[in-house]
Amino acid sequence: MIRIGQGFDVHKFQEGRPLIIGGIAIPHDRGLVGHSDADVLLHTITDAALGAIGEGDIGRHFPDTDAAFKDADSAVLLEKIWEVVTERGYELGNIDCTIIAERPKMAPHITAIKERVAELLRADVSQVNVKATTTEKLGFTGREEGIAAMATILLQKK
Repeated sequence: MIRIGQGFDVHKFQEGRPLIIGGIAIPHDRGLVGHSDADVLLHTITDAALGAIGEGDIGRHFPDTDAAFKDADSAVLLEKIWEVVTERGYELGNIDCTIIAERPKMAPHITAIKERVAELLRADVSQVNVKATTTEKLGFTGREEGIAAMATILLQKK
């Protein structure tokens, strides 16, 4: 049996915050705004995993109205959801992710991000694809107001 889920997330930039994407600190003049560490990619992956098992979205499990999740490490949140996925008897088939940002350039960080995502999903790095694109200076990402990410995940019964 296989299950497919998709995720999408957006966060706007803010000065004075670190930029964390895919569990990796990326040098940039601004970070992303969020109740947690605002890791747009890990939030997207978490939503995709939740979608695949039919369990809603990240906000349902870790609401931004709950002080317990203030400045939370998104990797820890993903690990908690991945526990649920594995308890239900699933493992990663593969995941395909896209980071949408004009800046910073993601190419120098893709390998480290893929390795971190594979580690969090207890999978081989060959099961994880991460790519980046711009919007050719169009829209909020093109104006460098924020970053978006999307992912599609395939889970399979162990």
